[in-house]
Amino acid sequence: MPRSVNHVASKARRKRVLKLAKGYFGRRKNVWTVAKNAVERALNYAYRDRKQKKRHFRQLWIQRINAGARLHGLSYSVLMDKIHKANVQLNRKVLADLAMHHPEAFKAVVESVK
Repeated sequence: MPRSVNHVASKARRKRVLKLAKGYFGRRKNVWTVAKNAVERALNYAYRDRKQKKRHFRQLWIQRINAGARLHGLSYSVLMDKIHKANVQLNRKVLADLAMHHPEAFKAVVESVK
């Protein structure tokens, strides 16, 4: 009895991986073994960097708030402590946006918590 191979499923699996490899350079886009490795690595990076993206944005917001706070004679940690004690419900994303694009509004927030 001949060996039964589910070629439909294996072809679909290969097709799915090669579709994900579309746009890659050289053999990475059309050779199965090379494309499979490239796509696996890319998916790992994508998973990792979805987490890192959140960290990087928080770091950026903190830097912007710190720069804005130092213009008004406060450090970031002192400003955030005063904001929490004053029960101001603004998160870091909003504070960073105010510090960058609306310095007068940021100044008003700083003055209200001083």
